[in-house]
Amino acid sequence: MSCSKQNLNIMGPRNLLRVSHLRPKKALGQNFLQDPSASKMIVERSKIETHDIVLEIGAGLGALTIPVAKQVNTIYAVEKDNRLLQLLKTRVLANELNNVILIKDNILKFNIERLAAAENKKLLVMGNLPYNISSQVLIKLIKSRNFVSKAVLMFQEELAQRIIAAPGSKDYSRITVMLGYCAGVTALASIKADLFYPKPKINSTVLEICFHEPPTWPAENEDLLFLVIRAAFGKRRKTLKNALAGNLLKIDGSTAISILKAAGIDPVRRAETLSVADFVLLSNYLNQYNLKKL
Repeated sequence: MSCSKQNLNIMGPRNLLRVSHLRPKKALGQNFLQDPSASKMIVERSKIETHDIVLEIGAGLGALTIPVAKQVNTIYAVEKDNRLLQLLKTRVLANELNNVILIKDNILKFNIERLAAAENKKLLVMGNLPYNISSQVLIKLIKSRNFVSKAVLMFQEELAQRIIAAPGSKDYSRITVMLGYCAGVTALASIKADLFYPKPKINSTVLEICFHEPPTWPAENEDLLFLVIRAAFGKRRKTLKNALAGNLLKIDGSTAISILKAAGIDPVRRAETLSVADFVLLSNYLNQYNLKKL
């Protein structure tokens, strides 16, 4: 590829890929933000500061990497697709940036704790998440939240609606409760589908996720809490009594009823009607039950 630095800096993703003889990989959920003003807006609303250490998930062609790098101390840009990583390296050099560390890795396997320890600082996580791994990334961040100050992430609109849904709504889900337990979530921006290449079927939403220290309603056993949430939403059309009884929690129907009643929760309610506080209370009663069996 022979392009001047100036061309690289102004070229959109369609042309960058074309001159590099590359095509987006649908299997990797590659949709590239092509509006510089949208990237600038995201960076501004993220309120990132010079001293921040940023971990970017799915750096792609650098729509966020480049403007973020101009604002912060260091940005670690993780990208799974080596084709894009080589192109991004060229763009970073063209912008004369020396604070971008490019990493070829799968973010689901990346060691967040090790990076934070090496920097001796909590990380600010940013990225445009592929739909097919968005929930997995969120669960990973929840479990690594002691090493993350906040996350500013772009999701497809339908998933963003699930993340910020209220109890009782059809969008209320396992990930809603898990995030509600340990974080505050704020919508920062809506990004139209036609601002991406290739154009996705729906719009995207940028969410800011700020983790609580400690959680508002602390669980006695956090792993058990997340297991209770998973069991409850795994069979969301069933009553809580039936959803909780089974292999995950290793309790039978009568035990599930006893624990639910002890927590003051009607056994015939369904998972989507419980608040975060309800789930914590339920898991704490189950934890006490398990301790008594030991």
